[in-house]
Amino acid sequence: MLPDIPSARAMLDELLLARIEISHIKFLAKDKTLPPDMPDCSFLQRTDIVHGAQLGMVIGGIVGLGTAILLTMFPPDGWTIRTAAILLVALGGALFGGWASGMNAAAIPNTKLEQFAPRIAQGQVLLIVDVPPSRVLEIEEMIQKRHPDFAFGGIEPPMLAFP
Repeated sequence: MLPDIPSARAMLDELLLARIEISHIKFLAKDKTLPPDMPDCSFLQRTDIVHGAQLGMVIGGIVGLGTAILLTMFPPDGWTIRTAAILLVALGGALFGGWASGMNAAAIPNTKLEQFAPRIAQGQVLLIVDVPPSRVLEIEEMIQKRHPDFAFGGIEPPMLAFP
C-alpha cells in the first residue's frame, strides 16, 4: 500500500528503471482517481469473475455428470443414451456453470483484495507487481528503501494455465 498517488507515480518510475515492464505493474486506487497514464487493474483483477467461473465449472460439471448418469440409468421412453452422452452432458454442465457463475461473480469485488479495501477508500494506492520469484526479494528491497514503513501483502502463488 502506497500512501498516495504521487508516491505511486514515483514508485512506478523506480520500477520502470529496474527494468520491470509496465504491463507487469498495476495500481488499484479509489474509482477515477488514478491518472490515465498509470496502469490500472483490469476488470479480471478487480472482480471475482475468475474464481466464480472456476467454481461454477466444477459444480456444473458435477451436476452435469450426475444428470447424465441418471439419464443413462433411467432413460426417457424411446431414448437410448450412449456413454459419450455422459461426457457431453458433463461438459455442457461445466460450461453452463462456469458462464452462469462467472456472470454473477463479475459484480463482486475480488475477495483476495478485500483486506486492502478500507485503506484504498482512505486514498491509499495498492501496488501489484508481477515478477518472477527470483526477482521478488530485489523488488521488495528496492521498495523498502523508498518506503521503510511499507508492508508487503505477500506473494501470490504462480497460476498455471492448465492445472
